[in-house]
Amino acid sequence: MYQYLFGPVPSRRLGISLGIDLVPMKTCSLNCIYCECGKTTKLTLSRREYVPLADVKTEFLHYLSNHPKPDYITFSGSGEPTLNASIGEAIHFIRSHETGIPMAVLTNGTLLFDPQVREALKPASVVMPSLDAATNKAFRKINRPHPQLSVDQMLDGLVQFRKEFQGQIWLEIFIVPGLNDTAPELMALKLAIQKISPDRVQLNTLDRPGPVSHIRAATSEELKQIIQLWNLDNIEVIAKASARKEMLAYREDIQSAILETIARRPCTLEDLTRILGLHANEVNKYLDVLEADKRVSITRQPRGQFYQICTI
Repeated sequence: MYQYLFGPVPSRRLGISLGIDLVPMKTCSLNCIYCECGKTTKLTLSRREYVPLADVKTEFLHYLSNHPKPDYITFSGSGEPTLNASIGEAIHFIRSHETGIPMAVLTNGTLLFDPQVREALKPASVVMPSLDAATNKAFRKINRPHPQLSVDQMLDGLVQFRKEFQGQIWLEIFIVPGLNDTAPELMALKLAIQKISPDRVQLNTLDRPGPVSHIRAATSEELKQIIQLWNLDNIEVIAKASARKEMLAYREDIQSAILETIARRPCTLEDLTRILGLHANEVNKYLDVLEADKRVSITRQPRGQFYQICTI
């Protein structure tokens, strides 16, 4: 069992992805209202080596020697990976040892204003930043950033990174109806997209509830209307969760373990990760499918969101 590697997991965008998590759970520069991993517990802009890089290297070499190649190696997790000051060294290390596996970095994009962060990500194949708002008002309502962050700072970082980065940039925009889908907000987002000039724009919305109860998923029709309004050539909607079950990495034994566990008593995501010894991102992939299949339901309690067997 690895401590800093997880998966491989079926990813909606990257196929079969081996994850590398460089920060403790919910250490992030944002506290997004839709995050499937729950509320941020350490809201910070402090960059340091949150996990031992030597241990990450050891785990990766062991994985490489004992398992088949994944489609992607992905720096992601339950927090913001660029907060780890050693992410550049980790990327260089993997690049020098792997044999042709592309590397992706899933980031909220908030630290790309820092030249050191931009330099660290240059060897990656794909960088997948988020941009949910192009005005400070929506940015603060949706992403609830660290007080020292502004949307202009974030946008400047994304534009500068596009100028410097030779790989692919896939920009993810999470639609929260009522917050960033008004005409002014959508126009501001379109102008930002045009300035950033990403290779792909990927629309996303809720698969299942986040830490805030009053938000909902955008409908397929609403997403289509946004695509028509923007009239961009490189925009797509990320596939729904249920399609992941068809991927080869979907393991019925993990699904069964989750169902058996919550059949005994409802559990939070954190409970499941601890009981099953799996990474939060990996558990999330299965919960997405089980929620889409209406096999689990969610109840909100003071300690957080609890998953239980669906009784409907």
